[in-house]
Amino acid sequence: AVFEEAWESAVGGAKVGSKTLRTQGRNVLVPRCAEDKGVARFSFWDLCGKSKGAADYLLIAAAFPTVFLEDVPTLDMSQVNVVRRFITLVDALYENECKIVVRAAARPDGLFQVDLEDKNRDEAFAFDRTRSRLEEMMSQEWLKRTRRKDP
Repeated sequence: AVFEEAWESAVGGAKVGSKTLRTQGRNVLVPRCAEDKGVARFSFWDLCGKSKGAADYLLIAAAFPTVFLEDVPTLDMSQVNVVRRFITLVDALYENECKIVVRAAARPDGLFQVDLEDKNRDEAFAFDRTRSRLEEMMSQEWLKRTRRKDP
């Protein structure tokens, strides 16, 4: 209910529709957005479960100062490509000073289950940065900030 209330507040009665962004000859579908408010909404699997990369995420970050991301599951190394995309998404949003509102299966410190003996332990260290960034992006200080870069 809190996620939906935050969405309604961010949209503020503006028209909600879909939009297609284009980058490097590819289309990036934004399934729900209020362009006038700079707010977009995605499911985790639409952004991280499909073949997307940094250019896609940077395009979204440039177009929408606020991104709502729902249905973020807990992850482990059996989903290494999904984990890598999520790390890249959070990096793009963070570096573009976006606000992110997340509905997830766990708090940031419980989203990623890792075995440090795993051959993909580099992702574990990268995800620690992602966890830290998500926690910072959830802070009142971050949420009160105004993005310095204008799209």
